Amino acid sequence: MSETAVAESTHTTRSGHDEPSDRAYVGIAILLAVITFAEIGTYYAEEQLGSFLVPVLLVGMAFKFFVVVGWFMHLRFDSNLFTRLFVAGLVLAVVIYLVMLATFEYF
Repeated sequence: MSETAVAESTHTTRSGHDEPSDRAYVGIAILLAVITFAEIGTYYAEEQLGSFLVPVLLVGMAFKFFVVVGWFMHLRFDSNLFTRLFVAGLVLAVVIYLVMLATFEYF
């Protein structure tokens, strides 16, 4: 990749790190929209997915989580402590969700 292409895709902020360009943010938003539409599509394919429905939705949710906190919340530029805190929150949320599904005998 040429230096010009790199300069167009990022710009440096006052904090000293390269921030994604507006074009990158639009691309990320489109990616998130496509994944969301795919998750909505799983509702219509529920019978075909069967027991894979929840894992498919959890993977989509986790991927979108990492994209949002990594890019829009700039977590990838921050301390690893913040990354651990966000991941711990995600893990806790998924565990609670799975416990609730088990409680209501979804599986």
